[in-house]
Amino acid sequence: MTDTRPTPVDDLPTAYDPAGVEQRLYADWESSGLFHAEPDDPGEPFAIVLPPPNVTGALHVGHALYITEDAMVRHARMTGHNAVWVPGMDHAGISTQTVVERELATEGLTRHDLGRDAFIERVWAWVEEYGGQILNQLRRLGFSLDWEREAFTFDEPRSRAVTEVFVTLHEQGLLYRGNRLISWCPQCMTALSDIEVDHVETAGTLTRFVYPWVDQEPGRDGVTGIAVATTRPETMLGDTAIAVHPDDERYASVVGRTVRHPFLDRTIPVIADDWVDPEFGSGAVKITPAHDPNDFAMAERHDLPAISVIDPDATMNGEAGRFAGMDRFDAREAVVTALDESGLLLDREDYTHQVGTCSRTGDVVEPLLSDQWFLEVRPLADKALAAVEAGDTRVLPPRLQKFFVEWLENLHDWCVSRQIWWGHRIPAWYCGDDHVTVARDTPDACRECGSTDLRQDDDVLDTWFSSQLWPFTVFGWEKPGDVTPELQTWYPNSVLETGYDINTFWVSRMLQIGLWFLDDVPFTTIWNHGLVRDGQGKKMSKSFGNVIDPLEFIESHGADALRLALFQHCSPGTDVPLSPDWVEGARRFLNKLFNTIRFALLNLDGTTPGELPDDAELGLADRWILSRLEVARAAVDDAYGPWDWARMSTALYHFTWDELADWYLEAAKVVLYGDDEDAKSTTRAVLARVLDDLLRLWHPLIPFVTEELWRHLTGATGGRDSLMVQEWPSARTTVDPDVEAEFAVVVDLVTEVRRFRSLNDVAPSRRFPLVVSSTRADLLSDHVDLVTALAGLESISFVEEITERPGTSTIVFGAGEAQVELAGLIDVAAERARLERELDTARGLLERSRAKLANEQFVARAPADVVAAERDREASQERSIAELRRQVDALDELL
Repeated sequence: MTDTRPTPVDDLPTAYDPAGVEQRLYADWESSGLFHAEPDDPGEPFAIVLPPPNVTGALHVGHALYITEDAMVRHARMTGHNAVWVPGMDHAGISTQTVVERELATEGLTRHDLGRDAFIERVWAWVEEYGGQILNQLRRLGFSLDWEREAFTFDEPRSRAVTEVFVTLHEQGLLYRGNRLISWCPQCMTALSDIEVDHVETAGTLTRFVYPWVDQEPGRDGVTGIAVATTRPETMLGDTAIAVHPDDERYASVVGRTVRHPFLDRTIPVIADDWVDPEFGSGAVKITPAHDPNDFAMAERHDLPAISVIDPDATMNGEAGRFAGMDRFDAREAVVTALDESGLLLDREDYTHQVGTCSRTGDVVEPLLSDQWFLEVRPLADKALAAVEAGDTRVLPPRLQKFFVEWLENLHDWCVSRQIWWGHRIPAWYCGDDHVTVARDTPDACRECGSTDLRQDDDVLDTWFSSQLWPFTVFGWEKPGDVTPELQTWYPNSVLETGYDINTFWVSRMLQIGLWFLDDVPFTTIWNHGLVRDGQGKKMSKSFGNVIDPLEFIESHGADALRLALFQHCSPGTDVPLSPDWVEGARRFLNKLFNTIRFALLNLDGTTPGELPDDAELGLADRWILSRLEVARAAVDDAYGPWDWARMSTALYHFTWDELADWYLEAAKVVLYGDDEDAKSTTRAVLARVLDDLLRLWHPLIPFVTEELWRHLTGATGGRDSLMVQEWPSARTTVDPDVEAEFAVVVDLVTEVRRFRSLNDVAPSRRFPLVVSSTRADLLSDHVDLVTALAGLESISFVEEITERPGTSTIVFGAGEAQVELAGLIDVAAERARLERELDTARGLLERSRAKLANEQFVARAPADVVAAERDREASQERSIAELRRQVDALDELL
């Protein structure tokens, strides 16, 4: 086992060095088995499965939001759960094949040059190389994944499950092969799922032309017909109807008439359909069933033919007549020219619209009719809808549930086949007569005709088909009826953490298939984080070219700094902007935390966390920090409900920096540097307790620095004696409003004295006496040593009332006033000049307010609250001027 014994306290560096800590600690955690869980381990089950990253290269910073899962599972371990976090990767069919084919192209090769088997071997080599790189990144980020349970969507157990699900769905009549409209990438040469199509706003052209009535001759003057508009003129070669709205009076008399195709031997009917928008264009639309999904649906309603005129390689086919063989975009311009020559072109205008493009290649996607495998989703979606509406699965934040439900309500059959080689090959075989046999294993003969001459389907399954099984296949499920100890313990998963952008495409499919095969939801909570965006607000994406390797941040700032920068801006469903400056700021905070605890360790004199003395022995500052610790602890626990990481980290940041470091440690110095040994012992005990709880509370978010410091605090040597398996802090003290109010009096007075120093350029080391008149003089006199030390005073004396005297300055605080003799303390001339500048500014602001209020139109027409606010500003400036004038007069007495 790695030697993880802490160095002596006096050997701690003065600044936190993550490079010397993180990999050492991670190796200890992993080798000690702290990430691993067994079904029979004690505690209520808590399970997360890592959304498997695509094995297409290194992770980017967007993937670093997996830190939220790490924090969830670390917190679950510390709260006594039997917690498991399962790692794995997705084989990512099209994505991985695309990058490997791109690599082959640099060698002048294609996959067809290699052949299917050799190409698959090449992809496996890629997986081995980049899969290892991804796993290293996950470790460097500190992820406490159960590496003994690592899975891959294309490994043998998962592959057997995929085949079983496909065959079972086919046997149930839900998986079928049909000729339907799909999205096709001419570059990838495969069908695409919805998530693989990006809809990009594109500057195009809207072309208007006329379809002539059947009795019009081509080129004849005064041609009459029906006008239509399109952004894709080449598709008119596949038109089989013109549609108008049934209530559109302009076209009531022409419904049922026929137009003539100007370039093909084809007549086209005019039909009426409610789908048509009479406000768009001329109110008449061309219908191309083979190349538009809405038109395809209309063709099914009206029994129209669907004529494909574009081939899979994006060239026009024989059905396109004289345009056959042309590239689709060349054909577009050729068709426009031909329409113009025929006298049918009306006009063209610039038109911006959404164009579907392949998310991997950027190529314009074509809707094509194709023989593909489809899953009938309605029965599955209805079951998922019922589960969501019954609350079996909750969506966080709740506002996203509406969109999730709408997606499920409007699902259409899913095209699951892909025309690539890398992936789960479809378990279907064909004989010479094209009969299909679906089987779990290679069949001996065709089930329909008995032929033994069979060929397997060349297509593979959509990656989402396999990844939808992830929540239960990672726990040993391979076929219906499988019940493993892991499934019994950790299914349903406790939570699915994911980006809201794939709720519909992946999350909904997992929900549907889990309910269908296991009759239970795959996860009880869907927690949506936002997207990590760059400095310009763009999503981190390989296709945008703006991704950042998280290892770059880790090398320069450490994993905890990156984690903290992300947590500080991560609320449910809210996008997470990431700036290098924020990571640097997080690194500075870690140094503050490190040095705060380093100072404490140097003054604890060997005290380790344990029981506290009786309340009677605790000082004001001791009781205050324990109360504030409980406030912070409760805020953190409350934030774990919705997993609001930004709120959680803000509460801990404020307590650590503003309360512990800035106030309690300063107050503790008064005791620790004094002579009262009993008081020292009490303060050390409180300080050790506070640090112990604080490090536990921070640990799920920033595990490395907290583990390192906790080992020094407690003397722990690592292994099973690690912070990550310690008990989560409970409410061991109560919030004490009275104590907090008392300490606030001290803080207020000290703050105002410090403000006086800053405004008057009085050095922190300069001591001076202070005269105080306060309604809490009894409290302040009881803690005069504390106030004197914190404010850097020479002495404090108390009076009933402050009497204004020449050469003094009055400090106002919440519970009273204090007076300072200015002679010999400040540069009177410089201070008077500064006050005069402030007076000039205040007079200018007062004049501006008075001018506004003197304007009758402003007073009469502006909203009442705006006028009231201006009157408040006027009064405020008047008070400021009076106070500044008083201070100037006081200084004049000294000149």
